[in-house]
Amino acid sequence: MLDLEAFLRAKQITVSNLLLANYKKIGLTDQELVLFLQLLSFQEVGEDFPDLTLIGIRMQEESSTIYHGVQSLISKKIIQLNTTKDQEGKTFDQYDLTPVYHKLSQLLESEKKQDQKMGIQNKTKDLYQLFEKEFGRPLSPIELETIGMWIEEDKYGIELIRLALREAVLNQAYSLKYMDRILLAWERKNIKTKEQVMQDQKKRKRQMLEQEITQSTKELPTVPLFNWLDPKNQKEKDAE
Repeated sequence: MLDLEAFLRAKQITVSNLLLANYKKIGLTDQELVLFLQLLSFQEVGEDFPDLTLIGIRMQEESSTIYHGVQSLISKKIIQLNTTKDQEGKTFDQYDLTPVYHKLSQLLESEKKQDQKMGIQNKTKDLYQLFEKEFGRPLSPIELETIGMWIEEDKYGIELIRLALREAVLNQAYSLKYMDRILLAWERKNIKTKEQVMQDQKKRKRQMLEQEITQSTKELPTVPLFNWLDPKNQKEKDAE
């Protein structure tokens, strides 16, 4: 049975699940991962530059094998060997194990960008299919190029292009030139989101309604109002 006191004395190390889940992706072998964990375990008890012979005993490997393993970790930028001086001016070496987290950060950022790229590609494909559905025909090479330029060069959001297509369909204007004018008008107004498009549409509807009310008021005939409280008007009325 394991001695509890010995267990507590041995302490524990904390290993990120990100490392365990992605060590293969950052170029580590199983053997190199165990070696890294051995270095980490020594660091936890204050040994920043442990004797590689002791690690070899733990892993039941030759010291030369452990040495080459450490060199491999350094070359892969998983760890770094630093030489510094203490207060007395004496130099000493230590292993810095933090570069592995930079490698993991680079990996996660790369995967994030790849996911975003795939997402944009899928949304772009769906956008082309939506155009063909609304137009009732396949898009021509020039139309495909135009839509691609909206996304790549003009930096119009895919959702904004979908809204411009909706405007064109509602007005029965199945033309990319018509849509281009819509997108350009939104760009001049700094409209980039669906919410901003909706606000602009509400504003235009309100302005149109105000113009109709103003116009209809101007067209009404002028009707003179009779003031029954004015004595002069009352005499004129009696005279009639």
